[in-house]
Amino acid sequence: MESLEKGNTKRGSKKQNSFIDDLKMEIASELGIIDQIEDSGWQSLSPRVSGKIGGKLSQRLRKMGK
Repeated sequence: MESLEKGNTKRGSKKQNSFIDDLKMEIASELGIIDQIEDSGWQSLSPRVSGKIGGKLSQRLRKMGK
């Protein structure tokens, strides 16, 4: 039974990660950096831009109550 609970947690976590990834992509699109991410990946972003994305993500999650 315990393994089933862990399995549910993992599935929920994947769902949550997908939701957050979708939000990050939406924010990147709003900031106009979606092409850079698609071409070079997330690691190509400067710390300043990454911080902007993280800040906006935090704001949205707080508004949503998550």
